[in-house]
Amino acid sequence: MASLHFCSECNNLLYPKADPQRRVMVYACRICRYDEVGENQCVYRNDLLTVTKEKVGVTTDLGTDPTLAHGDIPCPRCGNEDSVLFQDQSKRKETRMILFFVCTKCDYSFLDPSVSTETRPEDMDDQM
Repeated sequence: MASLHFCSECNNLLYPKADPQRRVMVYACRICRYDEVGENQCVYRNDLLTVTKEKVGVTTDLGTDPTLAHGDIPCPRCGNEDSVLFQDQSKRKETRMILFFVCTKCDYSFLDPSVSTETRPEDMDDQM
């Protein structure tokens, strides 16, 4: 694990630097000429988080929310023609817009049927 190193002469922070003559990484002070060979070769660690997929959020009482837009997509479960829609809120590099629909009659959550099945989220069916 990367940690901070301090100069034993002036107590300033030591920065990682390549020493081409000795062909090693050293921690060097930018104020005085002190340097020490780095025992730990890790200077930066980037932990990647798992990629989240599109999931329907909490859908309690979404049908009565006056701030949501209404669509005329029929509900696959009950056939009701009125549904509210909202956009996927996950933050990723992928920029496609995914709309979730919630039936105002039975509160069933579904995607637009015009979206092709290979571009649909894999775990959407598990959430419904």
